[in-house]
Amino acid sequence: MKPRLRLMSAVAAAAALVTGCTTVGPDYHLPENAVMRSPEANGPIANAAQRGVSIGAVPDDWWQLYDDPKLDALVKAALAANTDVRVAAANVQRAIAMYHEVESENLPQGGVQAEAARAQISGESFLKEEKLPVVNLAAAALSISYQIDFFGKLARADEAALAAAEASQAALDVTRVSVAAETVRAYVQGCAANHEFDIANAQLKLQEKSVAITRKLVDAGRDQPTDLLRAQAQADTLRAALPHFQAQHDAATYRLAVMLGKVPGTLDPSAAQCRRIPQLAQALPVGDGTALLKRRPDVRQAERELASATAKIGVATADLYPSIRIGASIGASGVLEHFGQGRTEQWSVGPMITWSLPTNGVRSHIKGMEAGADAALAHFDGVVLKALQEAQTSLSAYTRELQRDDALRDARDKSRAAAEQNHKLYQAGRAPYLTSLDADRTHASAEAALAAAETQVALDQVNLFLALGGGWQSSAANDKTSPVASRAKADRHNVPTISAATSAASSTSTR
Repeated sequence: MKPRLRLMSAVAAAAALVTGCTTVGPDYHLPENAVMRSPEANGPIANAAQRGVSIGAVPDDWWQLYDDPKLDALVKAALAANTDVRVAAANVQRAIAMYHEVESENLPQGGVQAEAARAQISGESFLKEEKLPVVNLAAAALSISYQIDFFGKLARADEAALAAAEASQAALDVTRVSVAAETVRAYVQGCAANHEFDIANAQLKLQEKSVAITRKLVDAGRDQPTDLLRAQAQADTLRAALPHFQAQHDAATYRLAVMLGKVPGTLDPSAAQCRRIPQLAQALPVGDGTALLKRRPDVRQAERELASATAKIGVATADLYPSIRIGASIGASGVLEHFGQGRTEQWSVGPMITWSLPTNGVRSHIKGMEAGADAALAHFDGVVLKALQEAQTSLSAYTRELQRDDALRDARDKSRAAAEQNHKLYQAGRAPYLTSLDADRTHASAEAALAAAETQVALDQVNLFLALGGGWQSSAANDKTSPVASRAKADRHNVPTISAATSAASSTSTR
């Protein structure tokens, strides 16, 4: 019993020493010179006061603003089955497993060993000249050890691994944002292709009626054969546009199938048979710069990568100091016939200190980690600037396209009125057929241009929502791959964490 009591006392004494540990390396906080701290990055988004947009908060499920149940169902299905989401989710699981692997270094390490053998031991190993007899040997031991984290190497390693896991989670959210936007884009493009096809087809039917009327007039001798050829040429031009729109619809359907994790061509045809472009039920909300940077998961990913790189400086710095591990073992070793008797018992307890003098490249390794942190900060600044650029560029493109859409709508209405008036004048014999035909061509061109502009407006809406970074929060809330469980476990060990909503502005403390 005495050896066991000594063993327990030694372990208790080692645990008491932990309270005196320190943590080397820099404590992470968002640098004062980071772009994200600048007032300009947190102000209103340029062009946010234009027609068609508002400064309201961007909703999580922004595609529901279209009030299209079919679209809502498609996006939810894509977020659940898309292959890119599955890859990113697996990467999160791997990152969490790696964090737990690093975290396990904080726990006592133990082992059990047992062996039995029939052997002949060398006599010379005992400085004997005679040959020793063959004997049955046995050995068994129970050992336990614990690394005392005097200088915070394990704490910094935990910090770096947790930040890396959170960066991996943010990467999953980036994928979700992209998948949601690309699913909506494919759906919109399919609807737009059908919409433009219907407009072109309607124009073709009107032109075919004009061809029929012109043919009758030519047969009656009231028009020239060249007028019939012009009408037929216009009809052929309109007919030539139809296959293009059908090909666009097919391509959108195939992309939509892939976003849903299905083989192209196997998607239910009803999923992409909408005949009009989805319309927003309200002005598009864009928020401000502060909300944008907190919402964009790529910004959060870059910030967490910066936190991980900073923690790795502490891991490298700890190599300048001794590594202290205290351990104990108890067991027995000897001849099998005597195994368990006092003469075979053995035990040991005590610390083991290892210290590599800093002449083996440790300081260079530290400088490398510091340079890595500088690179991570530069990357973080770049991601912030890119996020602001994408949001402002997409917003400008959207508002300008709305202006273009208004102008084209006015042109369509006027060309329609002109075509109707010229047609009446032609039927009354007060205007030549060529004038009426030119008016019809102008109207057809205006209709096609307006339809293309409406398509571009819808695509610009998707681009703007993508730049604003919404679309991952709701699905992530119920996602078991999220490192919520690891955060809960980390809290029990006082490991610092950063929430998704405040990651870019909060600081990390150390144990």
